[in-house]
Amino acid sequence: MACTGQPAWARKKDNTPPAGTLIENVAGITPDGKGGLERFEALLIGEDGRIREVYHKGEKPPERVAYKLDGKGRVLVPGMIDAHVHVMGTGFARMTLDLSGTKSLDEALARIAAYAAAHPDVPWLLGGGWNQVDWGLGRMPTAAELDQATGGRPAWLTRVDGHAGWANSAALAAAGISAATADPAGGQIVRRDGGKAPAGVLVDGAVPLVAGKVPPPRASDLDTAFAEAQLVFLKNGVTAVADMGTTIEAWQAFRRAADLGNLRVRIVSYAAGVDDMALIGGPGPSPWLYDDRLKLAGVKLYLDGALGSSGAWLKSSYADAPGTTGLPTMSDTKLGNLMSRAAIDRFQVAVHAIGDKANAAVLSAIDELSHTYTGDRRWRIEHAQIVDPADIARFGQHGVIASMQPQHEASDRIMAEARLGPDRLAGAYAWKSLAASGTTLAFGSDTPVEPPAPFVGLAVAISRQGADGQPAGGWQPQERLTLPQALAAYTTGAAYAMFAEDRLGRLARGMRADFLFVDRDPTTATPETLRQTRVLETWINGQKAWDASKDAAKDEAKSAGR
Repeated sequence: MACTGQPAWARKKDNTPPAGTLIENVAGITPDGKGGLERFEALLIGEDGRIREVYHKGEKPPERVAYKLDGKGRVLVPGMIDAHVHVMGTGFARMTLDLSGTKSLDEALARIAAYAAAHPDVPWLLGGGWNQVDWGLGRMPTAAELDQATGGRPAWLTRVDGHAGWANSAALAAAGISAATADPAGGQIVRRDGGKAPAGVLVDGAVPLVAGKVPPPRASDLDTAFAEAQLVFLKNGVTAVADMGTTIEAWQAFRRAADLGNLRVRIVSYAAGVDDMALIGGPGPSPWLYDDRLKLAGVKLYLDGALGSSGAWLKSSYADAPGTTGLPTMSDTKLGNLMSRAAIDRFQVAVHAIGDKANAAVLSAIDELSHTYTGDRRWRIEHAQIVDPADIARFGQHGVIASMQPQHEASDRIMAEARLGPDRLAGAYAWKSLAASGTTLAFGSDTPVEPPAPFVGLAVAISRQGADGQPAGGWQPQERLTLPQALAAYTTGAAYAMFAEDRLGRLARGMRADFLFVDRDPTTATPETLRQTRVLETWINGQKAWDASKDAAKDEAKSAGR
C-alpha cells in the first residue's frame, strides 16, 4: 500500500488493526450504473483490493482503519477502460521510428534519414505512424522516395491505421514482389502509374508479403514493448484494456510480467484469429488470472480495411475513387464459419468492420448465428465507423456492442468527407444514434493509431471537434453525447463489453478499487479544458500504480545526469 507514516490504528489504545484503507476528503465522481453520475466523499478499501464502502455527503466514515489517506479535496474518478488497444503495437511504436505528426512527405523523409543514420546496425528499418492524407499528397508514397532516405537496407513502415505498409526497394526485393506478383485475396499491391510494377505500398491482405520477412521480435523485445505500453496506459489513467489481436507470443509476455509481479494494468485479450485463440485458451476462454489482471475472453477477426487506405468495404463506390468499394478480407461464408468456430466454445467474438457493407455483413452473420448460439454472447463490432442508417437499429436487436474510438472522428472527418461524399455521412461515427438503438457503447483509442488518452476522447465525444475547436458547433453535431454518456462508454460500457461489469467500471461496494486522481472535475469542464486534464495518480486494486510527481522527478534526474 502506498501510504507512509504511523498507521491510524497504531495510535489508538487498542492495537488490533482493523482491515482496510480509508481514502477520505475527495471529490468523488462515478457512473451509477443507471445512466447517471454519483458523487461521494470517501472510499473504504479492503485488503483484497475491493471497495468495502462508499461514503456520501453527510455519511461518517469509520475512525479506526488500518490506514488513512487524505485526498486533499482532489477529484477522484474511476480508472478509465480502453476498449480497443494493441498493446504490443503501442510498445513497439515507442521503440521504433515514429512518423506520427509529420505534415509532409519531405518532413517524413528527413525523419527517416535521421533515424537510419542514428541506427546503422539494425538490419531492417522499422516504424510507422505515417498518413499520406496529412501530407496532402493525394496519393500513396513510393519505394523510390523511401530509397532516398534509407539506402540499401530494407525498410518497412506501417501506415497510422495499421492497414497498409510502405516498403523500399530492398524490402520489396526481400519479399520477392515484382510486376508478376498477383494481389492476394483481400489485399492490394499499389502499382506504378501505367504499369504493374509495385509502387511501394501494400494494403491489407498484401501487408504480410513484406511483414512476414521482417525478423521476428525476441522474447526480450516483447517484454520491453509491454513495459513501454503499460507505462503509457498508466500515465494516461487507463487501468484496464481490451487487447485486440493477442498472439501467443504476446500472451506469454503478459504472463512473464505477471509472474514477476510487474503486471499492473488489467488486460482482457482477444486472440489474433482462431489459431491463437486455440493455442491460448484451448477449450474455452480463460478464467481471470493474477488477481483479475489477465483474461482471454475471445477472438478478434477482420472483415475489411480502413477508410484512410481505401480498404474499408462500402456498399457503394468511394466518392474519390469511382469503381472502388474497398477490400473485404473474407467471404460471408468464411466469416460465419470463423464466428461459429469461436462461439461454439463460448469465446466472445469481436469483428473489425469499418465500412457500411462490412458492418451490414457482420450484423447479418450475427442474425444467423444467434439462432444457434443463444444466451449472453455480447457480439462486438470493432470501430463501426460507417454504418448505413438503415442498419443502425440492427445493432440493438441482438445486444451488439459498438466498440468505437471517438478520436478517430476528429482525425478522420475531412478524409471521411472526401471518401464518402456528403450523402453518406449520416451514419458516420454515429455514437448517439447507435446508443439510441439499444446498443452498448464501449470507447477506446485503437492505440497506437491514436494515443490512449481517454480525456481527449471524452472531449471529442461531447463536442465532435478537434483540438483546434473545429468545426464550429461540431461535425455532424446531432451525434454528440452528454458527458455522463461518454464517461460511461469509457467505464461501465467498456467493462460490460469485456464481461467485467461485476468488478470494473464504477466505484461501488464490491468493485475493484481502480481509480484516478485528476486535476479537474470533468463534469464542469469545457471540451477545451477537458482534453487538458492531467492524471495525478493512477491506483489499481487499491494500490498506487503511477504518480505524476514521482514520474516528473525521474525525468528531472535523468536530465540532470546528462
